[in-house]
Amino acid sequence: MPRSQRNDNFVDKTFTVMADLILKVLPTKREAKQAFAYYRDGMSAQADGEYAEAMDNYQEALKLEQDPVDRAYVLYNIGLIHTSNGEHDKALEAYHQALELNPRLPQALNNIAVIYHYQGERLQEAGKAEEAEEKFDQAAEYWTQAIRLAPNNYIEAQNWLKTTGRSQIDVFF
Repeated sequence: MPRSQRNDNFVDKTFTVMADLILKVLPTKREAKQAFAYYRDGMSAQADGEYAEAMDNYQEALKLEQDPVDRAYVLYNIGLIHTSNGEHDKALEAYHQALELNPRLPQALNNIAVIYHYQGERLQEAGKAEEAEEKFDQAAEYWTQAIRLAPNNYIEAQNWLKTTGRSQIDVFF
């Protein structure tokens, strides 16, 4: 039984009913409908912390989905799972793939920056200041891109850019 039919809470059931109605009304190809069902089930599993099940659903959605923007969101969610599991290299790969398909995805840019910043902090703690600065510079680059796309978001990143001198001008504030 698909996960979407097992949901116990009202919000998930309501979303599932609405999504199913929209899919029945819209003139969409069968594969796109199936891809959306897998994506929806993946999101539900991910929300429940069932990452392996979510990943299986996302992989199935990727096999069927043709739309690049929709594929980008699937890849973004795959990146989220890898990030949650501490698999930063795999997460970076998924976020970059998502950005190749949809360069206007500020949340992927932000998450890449967060990973680079985290790696910079670890390197700094290990006494590798020069390598840490390289990671911090990479984080700054991606945060700057994310903020350009979503200027009202990522306030902490904006403050970090300003306080570390990595923002040449106050275009974000």
